[in-house]
Amino acid sequence: MERNEFINVKRIVIKLGTNVLRDDEGYVSLPRVYTFIEDIAHLVHDGKEVIVITSGAVGLGKKRLGLEDTQGTALKQACAAIGQSKLMSIYENGFDAYGLTAAQILLTEDDFSVRERYLSLRTTFNKLLELGTIPVINQNDTVSTLEIAPRYFKEDMQVCFSDNDKLSALVASELDADLLIILSDIDGLYDSNPKLNPDAKLIKSVEEVNDDILALAGGVSEGGRGGMATKLQAARMVTRFGGKVLIANGKVPYVIKKIFEGEDLGTMFFPTDENLSDKKRWIGYATNIIGKIVVNDGAKKALIEELKSLLPIGVVEVINSFNKGDVISILDENHNEFARGIVNYDSDSCKKLVGSHSDNILDILGFKNYDAIITRDNITVL
Repeated sequence: MERNEFINVKRIVIKLGTNVLRDDEGYVSLPRVYTFIEDIAHLVHDGKEVIVITSGAVGLGKKRLGLEDTQGTALKQACAAIGQSKLMSIYENGFDAYGLTAAQILLTEDDFSVRERYLSLRTTFNKLLELGTIPVINQNDTVSTLEIAPRYFKEDMQVCFSDNDKLSALVASELDADLLIILSDIDGLYDSNPKLNPDAKLIKSVEEVNDDILALAGGVSEGGRGGMATKLQAARMVTRFGGKVLIANGKVPYVIKKIFEGEDLGTMFFPTDENLSDKKRWIGYATNIIGKIVVNDGAKKALIEELKSLLPIGVVEVINSFNKGDVISILDENHNEFARGIVNYDSDSCKKLVGSHSDNILDILGFKNYDAIITRDNITVL
């Protein structure tokens, strides 16, 4: 795929990381932010739809309070509350100068994990884009699912996102975006860590985000919550539904303009031919996970290679409590997660059915919803 074909898109999600929004002293770099706004405004005036995922609220609040660090959840939430209004005013004033309207959206995990809210949010996004506005999205660090709904908490809960890299991928997935651009403080994906190896080479394009590519990721970026690992996970998710991803250096002057002028910047990640449906995307990536089921090797093979349903005879263990209709994690016997699915029975029923034949479900439970613990149409292999 040529560069021009890669950028010939209609709907774009642009994620601006913490380190590209601030200067060397930790303050918001207004000149750089306004160049982002200028470039995005030109894209919108050219007929493209743009959604912005922004970091920076916690950092702005921290600077406003004169703090050296933000250790502790409560302090981080307080800084986010102070910094978010300042952050949004920058976008509002900037886009207003180009005759455009910014729409603030703050999201929590439940906005994706609860299916009804997920679908409602998609409708709202599409209406905002139809009205010609620019949605400006941030994680709602002032509140969290686990704080406002502790009854759902489990020590090993897996939340659907904990950083803006994953959030940008979820938004791109939800809106069927053609292209996700992740702007960071690094030129793209290297074949080794460029901070440790001066001979590291930039990888210009990636056909598939497989385990070898994921192994190239380093640690968490300074000042942010993500790093190359979270960016690659976001790329893997987006390319699985047919979207394209570009990771580039947001500190390059007018980088967005240069990207759409066809300059050879960053690392391109090409879409796969899987084309996961919206429902499969939601099951695999957009839900909070509490319940888990461990399956034997035969069941794992049937799910991955033959796309079969998960039958009770293949289950060896049930972990945590869950209800019928919840999305749960499917683990192999080494407790490695390899799939997720919508379960047909609650955890108590599943425990009674461990290792049983489907023909015996009625005798064991006194009722029978399905032959399978999880039907194949409700399973996403990761």
